[in-house]
Amino acid sequence: MKWQLILGLVLFSSLGLSEKALAHGVKIEHNATQAIEINAKYDTGAPLENAQVTVYAPDDPTTPWKQGTTDNQGNFMFTPDPSKIGYWEVKVRQAGHGGLISIAVGNNRNNTQVSADQPTENKNEQSSFYSKTSQGLSPIQKGLMIGSILWGCVGTALFFSKLNLKHSPVQDTPNVRQQESES
Repeated sequence: MKWQLILGLVLFSSLGLSEKALAHGVKIEHNATQAIEINAKYDTGAPLENAQVTVYAPDDPTTPWKQGTTDNQGNFMFTPDPSKIGYWEVKVRQAGHGGLISIAVGNNRNNTQVSADQPTENKNEQSSFYSKTSQGLSPIQKGLMIGSILWGCVGTALFFSKLNLKHSPVQDTPNVRQQESES
């Protein structure tokens, strides 16, 4: 009965390994008009609601120029100082997820730099940033995880079966029978 339970638990736990982890990537878009509108979403399309936004000016990239939060649709708007020409960096973070986008203001207004592994295009003064925080697992990683789970389950089963042998009642042995018959 115990082996059936353990086997069932092993099979049940290994079924979930074929799915990807439920981590989120982040997509940040901006639209430049008189002001700059930021739209931040998870890669699933859900908005980053009430995410922390930090804007850095080109002349002082270490001191926040403006801070705020996104609305319920993941939108945030700010008007950069037109006298500060260069790349404005906008950082959007929520619960460990987020990204950084650099928006050109001034002469290089059509250029946008993003901190992502994949380059994005900037057409009509709009750009997007996509950050994938969770890559798919390789076959070696999946095999190692399955092997580790199986090894842990087998080790646990052997440990508990050894405990049951130590605590089981002593069975009749030939020596005990001989002592009883002599008395």
